Amino acid sequence: MKTLSSLKHRNYRLLWIGTLVSQSGDWMDQVALNWLILVMTNSPFYLGLLNLFRALPMLVLTLMAGVLVDRMERRRLLMITQTAAMALAFVLAVLVSSGLVQVWHIFLIGTLRGAIMSFNMPARQTLISDLVPRSDLANAIAINSATMNITRILGPALAGVLIASMGVSVPFYLNGFSFLAVLYTLHAMALPEKKDDRHRVAMWQDLVEGLTYIRGNTTILALVVVAMVPMFLGQPYMAMLAVFAKDVLGIGAVGLGLLTSASAGGSVAGAMALASLGDFRRKGALMLGAMFGFGAMLLLFSISPWPVTSIMLVTLVGAMGTMYNSSNNTILQLSSPDNLRGRLMSVLFLNRALVPLGTAMAGALAAVVGAPWAMGSMATLVIVLAVAIRMAAPSLSEVE
Repeated sequence: MKTLSSLKHRNYRLLWIGTLVSQSGDWMDQVALNWLILVMTNSPFYLGLLNLFRALPMLVLTLMAGVLVDRMERRRLLMITQTAAMALAFVLAVLVSSGLVQVWHIFLIGTLRGAIMSFNMPARQTLISDLVPRSDLANAIAINSATMNITRILGPALAGVLIASMGVSVPFYLNGFSFLAVLYTLHAMALPEKKDDRHRVAMWQDLVEGLTYIRGNTTILALVVVAMVPMFLGQPYMAMLAVFAKDVLGIGAVGLGLLTSASAGGSVAGAMALASLGDFRRKGALMLGAMFGFGAMLLLFSISPWPVTSIMLVTLVGAMGTMYNSSNNTILQLSSPDNLRGRLMSVLFLNRALVPLGTAMAGALAAVVGAPWAMGSMATLVIVLAVAIRMAAPSLSEVE
């Protein structure tokens, strides 16, 4: 089946299984952690602070993590990060179940998790290109994106049931055990030994080499801009859905659940649609078109006063966002030399740390001009950027 072609490769299939289990556990953990801090402090400020602590290590460490990804065997690095994450999950679970947990424990563990994610994200993504041939890379990245979004639906739903029925510590324990799956699948992969005999320079010199390569390559630089700016301007819509559900559409908590699920469902659909295309031509044109569509659908969502229409539009926002992100990821990996891929992917994943900053800006704008104008303005900038990049770097549309 063409849509699932990358799963015929045993090593990638193992990574997919581990990702499905461990990411579901991670989403359970995130929901439970947010709930725990709210219950302990009764303060949205502390909730925001926790998520800021998780994002800051990514801003600080992700670029150097990319250097390490290019220096180390990627599977080994992933096993180290997953083991560390498992240890943190069990420490938190024990603290909560024993009643010893304090707010500073949560902030410390959140910060350490952000540091681990700084290394985990570029290592996992660059490993994909080691597990499948070039012809199946686009499919593998799309399947990975679909899987991540499926876990975004399964994990939070299961966390809610477990917290209500068994207590908030249970998701933390299950998350800890979920890492055993990814550790086993990583260990079970049959990968050839890679010898790297090149002279080792200082890590900062490797970092400069990667940044210099980006600056000197117009296509790579455009891909980095496409990866980062729309995430800063557009992806904060996820956090703003609560404001739209409560103050704009008047559909309350149930409506918020529908909007969130619709966005995640759209993301899965977009990823599977991309996977069905296989090794398609003109990936750059599709990426820019999906980016334009992401901004356009978000603009229409921001001005829609009708709940049903808004649910349909946010589904399309999710689909377009995933299609442009996955296409961007694929093109960057295909365009990157293997010895620089970790560093280039680490720059790409700085976009994850930019989302909280964009959310803060969206919230500040919404407080002044209202949520529709705030998100509408940011969506318009995404549209303008898509058009500007198409005009400034026409060669990007021709990338195969």
